[in-house]
Amino acid sequence: MENGNSYLGVTQPVSIAESNEREKEVTVTLIEELRRQGTFETEDEAKMREIVLGRVAALVKKFVRTVSLSRGLSEAAAEAAGGKIFTFGSYRLGVHGPGSDIDTLCVVPKHVSREDFFDVFENMLRETDGVTEASGVPDAYVPVIKTKISGIPIDLLMARLALSSIPDDLSLQDDDLLRNLDERCVRSLNGSRVTDEMLRLVPNVGVFREALRCIKLWAQRRAIYSNVNGFLGGVAWAMLVARICQLYPNAIAGAIVSRFFIIMYQWKWPQPVLLKQIEDGPLHVRVWNPKLYPADRAHRMPIITPAYPSMCATHNVTQSTQMIMTEEFKKGSEIVEKVIMGTANWSDLFAKHNFFHKYRYYLRVIASTGSPELQIKWAGTVESRIRQLVMKLEYVDSVQLAHPFIKGFDQVSYCIGEEEVHQVAEGDISETIAKRKKEDIEGKEGSKVVYSTTFYIGLAIEPKQPGATGPRKLDISYPTTEFTKLVRMWEKYDESGMGIVVRHIKSASLPDYVFDEGERQPRSAQKRPKTGKGSKSTNTSPDVPNKKRRASNTAADATSPPLKTARNGTSPMPSGVTGNTTVEVPPPNAGLYTSNVKDPSQIKSPHLPFGENVAVATSAGAS
Repeated sequence: MENGNSYLGVTQPVSIAESNEREKEVTVTLIEELRRQGTFETEDEAKMREIVLGRVAALVKKFVRTVSLSRGLSEAAAEAAGGKIFTFGSYRLGVHGPGSDIDTLCVVPKHVSREDFFDVFENMLRETDGVTEASGVPDAYVPVIKTKISGIPIDLLMARLALSSIPDDLSLQDDDLLRNLDERCVRSLNGSRVTDEMLRLVPNVGVFREALRCIKLWAQRRAIYSNVNGFLGGVAWAMLVARICQLYPNAIAGAIVSRFFIIMYQWKWPQPVLLKQIEDGPLHVRVWNPKLYPADRAHRMPIITPAYPSMCATHNVTQSTQMIMTEEFKKGSEIVEKVIMGTANWSDLFAKHNFFHKYRYYLRVIASTGSPELQIKWAGTVESRIRQLVMKLEYVDSVQLAHPFIKGFDQVSYCIGEEEVHQVAEGDISETIAKRKKEDIEGKEGSKVVYSTTFYIGLAIEPKQPGATGPRKLDISYPTTEFTKLVRMWEKYDESGMGIVVRHIKSASLPDYVFDEGERQPRSAQKRPKTGKGSKSTNTSPDVPNKKRRASNTAADATSPPLKTARNGTSPMPSGVTGNTTVEVPPPNAGLYTSNVKDPSQIKSPHLPFGENVAVATSAGAS
């Protein structure tokens, strides 16, 4: 038990009561719904994952042996050098689903370098049977090799320990293993150490897994599952669920989910979420401690990892994404209360997001290259900077909220001639280009393949001030120009082979690929009905586009310099956004989100059963 107490966590439980009969009933229906939603993998896929991991473990040992011999070690010493893999993330937590990747850490001895990992091991991967992809990203914040073996996607990290050999029974729990390691190795080790610590700190692992499966599916369906885009990633969601499990150690999954939404909606951010008391560790490096490091208070929704060195897992959260998540917590609490009362079903909780129906205006960021390998790295670089664009948009007058979508849309376009290359790089993919196949351009002069990834940001505009007349001008030139400058500062940016374009688009002009089949209304049905005299129209529905759409080009069309063609003639190099970028804005949607998160004392929301006090869980003394 934590801190010598008879309970897990940094405070006493809110309630140690057993779940009642109704909560047991809804837990059964919750698991049934999770199975209907396809969150559990098949037995065959589970076996295949074990086989693939076994092959990776053997390959890591072979890799260490190969490098050891090249360093002059004897056959016996090279064989004894070892090498071991550890899984972490959703697979280690036991909440992965079909098609999920496996986060895997490769631990190697001190004479094996990071360069060896991305040169020798990556090449060994490519030559391995069943490997269809192998792409290293050595310059990432946490360096990684992304691969796919026998259809199973795997993210491979490397940590080099200050040991001459890696025994098969090695445990990563000892903090002293972190001594004399560089920061990248510490970050790589952290994933596995945090995952193991979480499993140790929850009172019932089975209940934790069932509840976490539910929350992960909900967050994915509501499009708020993405650390890179300013929402919460898998680790943060897991720590939130683990904390609720600590507060209700005898509750089962249905009750944990119910309490999760109520408490998270009323949590007194930026009060941190802690699974255990955080103190300075043996290395005497910076860890999260609000008394020693008050600057960490700048984090909007701090969720602190439990393994040393502790860090904030939610440093990417922005004002906009916090508002979005708070609103989703509120909606979730209302639905789950109805489920408990028997007036709603669990399937209602997992309803798909309405992101592409919610706003009248969107920004789309298009990253393009002429190479599939290069596109992975370039699109990933652009995506990692989207959050910076969102934060800059938040400072624009009249922008109430900038809502990034959690993933980009990849496309491969087969073009004939420079004009089509330019069109695709700008996001204007005609029906002719969209239908064209690879064989249609083979042997044709001037034919090129363009790989593009498009990211979307929804813009919620503040209501027009009383008495204001005519359209308003929304100037987004500064944030978009600064963003394009920022991504071009990437050390591997090549103007001749990489394109980056920011464009404004109206909801009616969104491409079909962002919608599921049958989800989009016919174009004619998207217009709002005319309102006669005496009819009421508050113009507040986020799902209904405004009737008075004005013909306008993209956010940068009026002032962008002309497009340029790549000097080597192999891939597009669209120009970015410059000049005085303006968008005409008719009366906006009102009431999409509140401009500030409400004081929890003023929130009217469902109450916890058994007369429990939510304030106990969210007070200043209870993290």
